[in-house]
Amino acid sequence: MIDAERRIATLAHTPHLELLRQRFEENYGSSERATLVVAPGRVNLMGDHIDYNGLSVLPMAIQRHMALLYRERDDRSVRLVSSDPRFPNREFQLADQIAPGEEGDWSDYARAACQAIVQRYQVGRGFDAVIHSDIPIAAGLASSSALLVASALAALHANDVWTEKMELAVVLAEAEHYVGTRGGGMDQAICLAARRHSASRIDFDPLRLTAHPIPPEWHFVIAFSLVRAEKSGAALETYNLRTEESGQALQGMTDSLGHSGEIDSYSDLLAEYHANELIAKSGDVLDETLMRRFVHVVTEGMRVRQAEKALHSYDMRAFGELMSESHESLRESFEVSTPELDELVEIAVRAGAVGARLTGAGLGGSVVALCSDSKSKKVLKALADRFYKKRNKRRDLGAALDDLMFVAEPSAGASVTPL
Repeated sequence: MIDAERRIATLAHTPHLELLRQRFEENYGSSERATLVVAPGRVNLMGDHIDYNGLSVLPMAIQRHMALLYRERDDRSVRLVSSDPRFPNREFQLADQIAPGEEGDWSDYARAACQAIVQRYQVGRGFDAVIHSDIPIAAGLASSSALLVASALAALHANDVWTEKMELAVVLAEAEHYVGTRGGGMDQAICLAARRHSASRIDFDPLRLTAHPIPPEWHFVIAFSLVRAEKSGAALETYNLRTEESGQALQGMTDSLGHSGEIDSYSDLLAEYHANELIAKSGDVLDETLMRRFVHVVTEGMRVRQAEKALHSYDMRAFGELMSESHESLRESFEVSTPELDELVEIAVRAGAVGARLTGAGLGGSVVALCSDSKSKKVLKALADRFYKKRNKRRDLGAALDDLMFVAEPSAGASVTPL
């Protein structure tokens, strides 16, 4: 309740809550008895493209949120209004099978959440909602998963259903397959259960979180590449292909080691063999593409554990070096970087960041750079001067610089607060 009160107090001093109330009353009448759901975005500090391979990751929630103001209905209708005029009003019915909107429709994440909640908890009461977000869209900061989580919490609480956060995270990780993304569950878990001032190691099978305080002098700068990380079209195909390739690489290695049918996860394989032994053998067993995918998954899993130790010991330099190694692996071995992401990483490091990497699925989106509090302004200025302003000469960015780059604040997970 303390986090919820703090969050609503924060919102009360911004245009967000007033905007939500205004749009709600314009569309649905009085906002009395409405409930506020707030779900944060996230930045992954270490461990990309390994959650769906069952290996631990190290994300944190950020101070950008998906806010949803809703009131329950007496029927099965769900009506959604976005504060962003790019996203038209949507309406659908709660059911075991909810048809998606047109390809790439913004409401599909809400539909996915509601379908999963109906199937798991047999709810039947819909809701009217207005949605506002300050999470940059398609920037690799989990805005889509925040919408999924916020919609699921609205559906649950509109029906007076309560569930454990980790149980819900598992349900919603599976639910997101509705939109065609074959992910792993990191985003839903951190969005629901993050702790303030902390990053969290997320482990899988079973899903669990371990929070680690972030030293206050550590600043994580997020910078959007201006290339949208869309989970649709060619990007979706590439993302899902990496999932398939990772699985094929694992199968090839277990077959070669005589464990076919016995070992079916990277975590089990790494429990039996040292990572360096597996990496050395992979070149003899796998073709070049699968070998590179395998090497990234194994070494990225190692980097998560090493980064966790660096965080414990307040070793900023070691953490930063691991971030840069991770970016190189994502660029060379997993092939999900872009020239823009590479440029942002280089600018940040030259300006004083101890390390930087792409964050999220890649193929666009954002980078995250680690620097001391005394260097953060210099890093932000360098990014503005050498990346954003150069591009602004050729086109309108369409957003203020502080919407494109900012210092992330480790924030709490989602909350539900009656107004």
